[in-house]
Amino acid sequence: MSFKKNFGKSFVLILIIVILVLGGLLWFDYLGIIKAKSFFSPLYKLMGKEPQTSVTATQSNPLVANLDEDRLKKQREALDIFKEELDKREADVQAAEKQSAQIALELAEREKNQEEREKTFNQTVKKYDDKNINVEQIANNLNGMRPEAAVDILIAMDDQTVIDVLRKVEEIAVRDGSASMGSYWLSLMPSERAAEIQRKMISKPETLE
Repeated sequence: MSFKKNFGKSFVLILIIVILVLGGLLWFDYLGIIKAKSFFSPLYKLMGKEPQTSVTATQSNPLVANLDEDRLKKQREALDIFKEELDKREADVQAAEKQSAQIALELAEREKNQEEREKTFNQTVKKYDDKNINVEQIANNLNGMRPEAAVDILIAMDDQTVIDVLRKVEEIAVRDGSASMGSYWLSLMPSERAAEIQRKMISKPETLE
C-alpha cells in the first residue's frame, strides 16, 4: 500500500515535470528562442497556431530591437537634419548674394551719377575756358581798333558780353600796366545803353556766366 502510494506520487511528480518541460519548450519555441518546430508542429496545428519561424519572428513579433532598422532610422534623421542645415545655409547664401547684388547696383548707380557730374563739370569748365579765351581775344582785337569802330562792335553785342569784354579789358590793362579803353568806349555809346551796362556791372558779380 505504501509502495503504491509512493509510486503514485512519483508518477505525478514526473508527469508534472514532463508537462512543465514540454510546456517550457513549447513556449520557448513559440517565442522563437529555441527551434523545436518539427517536434511541436502537430501541437501547433491542434492549437490553431502556425509554427514560429525566423522570418516571422523578426518581422511580425520581433523579440529584440532591430538594430539595422534603428540605425537606418537614425541615419535618416541625421540626413534630414543635415539637409535642413544645408537648406538654411543655401538660403543665407542666396540672401547674402542678393544683398551684394543690391549693393553693387547701388555702387554702379553712384559711380554713373559721379561720372555724369564730372562730365557736366568738365563741360562747364571747358565752356568757361573757351568763353574766357574768346572774350580775351575780342578784348585784344578791340584794343587794336579805332575807338569808334570798337564801340560799333560793342553796341552790336548783348549787354552781358559787353560787360565781359569791358572787364577783360580792365584785367588786361592792370596786367600790362597800361590805360584801359573801357571808360572811353562807354562814353562813346548811346547814353541809355551805357547807363544800363554800368548799372549791370555794379549790380552783378564779376563772372563770365
